[in-house]
Amino acid sequence: MKDTNILVESRFLEMMMERSGQERMKMGFSMFDMARRQVIASIKECNPNAGMNDIKKEIFLRFYAQEFSPKEREKILNCIIKL
Repeated sequence: MKDTNILVESRFLEMMMERSGQERMKMGFSMFDMARRQVIASIKECNPNAGMNDIKKEIFLRFYAQEFSPKEREKILNCIIKL
């Protein structure tokens, strides 16, 4: 979906590029950290008894599952459980 005015999008990109690479990287890390915290909160809301392995599995599935075949996902999930 693309509903942002082209001028607004252009100005936003211009503003982002005015920041240093380090600032943009920090922003990306911050956004990822926030998304991860939201996923963990969602997991705990659905399953208050979720253990660390459950949380790790769900984080992987919600962020990366679509990037792998079912066979690859199963292999990765088995490795995650062992960590």
